[in-house]
Amino acid sequence: MTTPSFAPLIAPVGFYPVVPTADWVKRLLGWGVRTIQLRIKDADHSPADIALQVRAAVEAGRAVPGAQVFINDHWPLALVAGAYGVHLGQEDLDTADIAALRSAGVRLGLSTHTPAELARAKAVQPSYLAIGPIYPTTLKVMPYQPVGLERLKLWAQQAAPCPVVAIGGISLERMPGVLACLSGEKDGVAVVSAVTLAADPQQATLDGLRLARS
Repeated sequence: MTTPSFAPLIAPVGFYPVVPTADWVKRLLGWGVRTIQLRIKDADHSPADIALQVRAAVEAGRAVPGAQVFINDHWPLALVAGAYGVHLGQEDLDTADIAALRSAGVRLGLSTHTPAELARAKAVQPSYLAIGPIYPTTLKVMPYQPVGLERLKLWAQQAAPCPVVAIGGISLERMPGVLACLSGEKDGVAVVSAVTLAADPQQATLDGLRLARS
């Protein structure tokens, strides 16, 4: 029996900021970004605040035509809020109600760090596969070695035809090299500190959008 596919993306991923609050989501939508991930650190928020942030991010995305707002990890809240998409890690595949997400039409992104994880995630037939970390990152402890550009290109080919998102330690300066390893029309590059820690986040965002479209 063939596993049903998750709903496809409605647009290319392109430049894909990962941000910690719904306010960031709203700001980026206003600057022209159309694919965004809300990733909340549980330790920094109460359960009530997390629920509020998820709802606000989902509503902000709904208000903008063509927006693809993904909620990281908090899939039950995302499901209740009617989210466009959810992004999950490998460990979440053991506990999340994948069937409920699929039947609700929620788009699914899955993190992968090794060929084995890539194969496991691809079997779920998600809306996109994230590969990383491409470069060393200090934002979270990673038990994986950086993938690097050579392996990214190879793994992206193995992931096809599923769209691929490269993530991990990617600065604006590194974006062109990363994009050169991706060939799918809906592929993209996820960034974190390149926007959230930029001296001028709006200018960094506009530069990132330009790079993704070039």
